[in-house]
Amino acid sequence: MAAFPSADLVRRALSGHAAVGLLAGGLIYLLALSGTMIVVHEEWQRWEQPNIAEMEAIDPAAVQRAARQVLASENGKPLTEHFYVHLPTDALPRTVITTDNQAVYIDADGNVAGPEAHAWTEFLIGLHYYLHLPSTLGLTVVGALGVMLAALVVGGVLAHPRIFRDAFRLRARGQRQLAFADWHNRLGVWTLPFSLASAITGALIGLATVLAFAMASIYYNGDMEAVFAPVFGAEPAHNERAAPLANIEAALRHMAAAHPEVRPTYVILHEPATAGQYLQILADHPRRLIFGEYYTFDSDGHFQGTTGLADGTLGQQLAASVYKLHFGSFGGLPVKLAYMVFGLALMVMTGTGVWIWLIKRRQRGRASPRLEAAWVATLWGAPALLVLTYDYRALAGPEAQMTALFWGGLAMMIGCSAAIGNAAASARWLRAALGGLLCLTALWHLATLDAPMPAMITMDALLVLTGIGMIACGRLPRGGSKPVGISPLLDQSAE
Repeated sequence: MAAFPSADLVRRALSGHAAVGLLAGGLIYLLALSGTMIVVHEEWQRWEQPNIAEMEAIDPAAVQRAARQVLASENGKPLTEHFYVHLPTDALPRTVITTDNQAVYIDADGNVAGPEAHAWTEFLIGLHYYLHLPSTLGLTVVGALGVMLAALVVGGVLAHPRIFRDAFRLRARGQRQLAFADWHNRLGVWTLPFSLASAITGALIGLATVLAFAMASIYYNGDMEAVFAPVFGAEPAHNERAAPLANIEAALRHMAAAHPEVRPTYVILHEPATAGQYLQILADHPRRLIFGEYYTFDSDGHFQGTTGLADGTLGQQLAASVYKLHFGSFGGLPVKLAYMVFGLALMVMTGTGVWIWLIKRRQRGRASPRLEAAWVATLWGAPALLVLTYDYRALAGPEAQMTALFWGGLAMMIGCSAAIGNAAASARWLRAALGGLLCLTALWHLATLDAPMPAMITMDALLVLTGIGMIACGRLPRGGSKPVGISPLLDQSAE
């Protein structure tokens, strides 16, 4: 009679445990990848729709005209409850009006210039915020992963007492595992403040919404607005009786005259063209981490007060500072570039962390070539599919099913790579595919420009150089003719 548990059952349990660990590492890697990309989401939005008129500012009278025109175009559609005007900023020098039914660009004269169609950028944001899961579930999973990442960062420091003393020590290249472990640990030290800040703020953003949902269910009969009211202000009672459109122009002119030190970024009109409508203008405060302050106006454009995100309670100011700290949307382009570098470091740490674990399994005689190949497919397949989803959207239009393509394609890549069980070969093919897709997509994008646009040309040139670099790295010799990956760890499993 076979002993219980049997050796076969133990092997299966270990394999399942490894798969769960690989899944957690893969999700953190996807969050690091998508987070690194959406640091510059405004730039991606411009890149996705390049041939749109841009402006440094727009006249308040033009905003009022545009609001009337857009609302008039919604006759016969469901009544919009919230009306947003994105005003030109340095990162996104375009005016956009968004309602519950549509989103359109506005030219400098206040006329509709065409529909907003940057579904791929929204796809990237949805991947980072929710992993494309239903909103509450997605926020819960992403928040939990943020907690896990924070625990990994703190645990990594505690597990290596000499990690700070050896912060600049890299052991011999010939001792691969030691060298790669050193890179993993060194990057962890160098990016420790960023990793902790990113993990903690990500956990706060994700789990705060879940906690608010629970509090609303228990204490406020499901009213989420009541939970957030002490921080972000409460909305007045609705009155849906028809009324003239609120005076957006007067509110914007008041901001320019009374608060020239801040820059309005959004106009938010609640319950437009009703007796209960009121205005809020979100304004950016220079040299502050808060995402902005809400300036409230009545329907005639008379100033009513602020919410208190800039000078209210400490809790309000802290809550309003989480977003900029997490996404690096402060300090302009230099801070964004720094966040992208830190994000790339986090991707490398995640990738090398799982690889070190897989290598140790191999050294203990429990090699997992299929798991190694699956991890390779995750590392290289995910960015390749992000490029492919853009190409698909560009061909099929804004309604393209990018989520199905990404997750279905990733599952297929992981499955095929695991079935083959050759991590080094999978890495070479997927890296070449990623490099080729980057080059072709950038050249295709350049061909669509109506006129030379320095910012767009620069982004396309960077994509081409990155693609060429990835293809070339796979052809560089290392001690002979054997190809090497961007990280030689990708080839370690084949030796």
